[in-house]
Amino acid sequence: MVKRKLAAHDNLKIIIAQEGDKFNVKESSNFRNIEIEFTLGVTFEYALADGTELSGAWTLEGDVLKGIFKRKDNGKDLTTTRIVQGDELIQSYTYEGVDAKRIFKRS
Repeated sequence: MVKRKLAAHDNLKIIIAQEGDKFNVKESSNFRNIEIEFTLGVTFEYALADGTELSGAWTLEGDVLKGIFKRKDNGKDLTTTRIVQGDELIQSYTYEGVDAKRIFKRS
């Protein structure tokens, strides 16, 4: 519950740039600033804002960027998608049967 309350006030901003199969994602918030580079289909390591370490890869299915990641601490899968619709980036997560969605507005 504490993590949810903190996340509600993180003021996260995301910038995504694509060049072919390579992506550069810049995330900035009140809690951290990171830059992630990845290539579609290539496994890489990543840590969530709460420190949870993941390993996985992104793929592009039509207009949907889909990530399948495995938590290093318990081996469970986290699936996430990102899609741009109009002036919004819709990011969805599925973990242990729980779905969550976050919507970002273009600034």
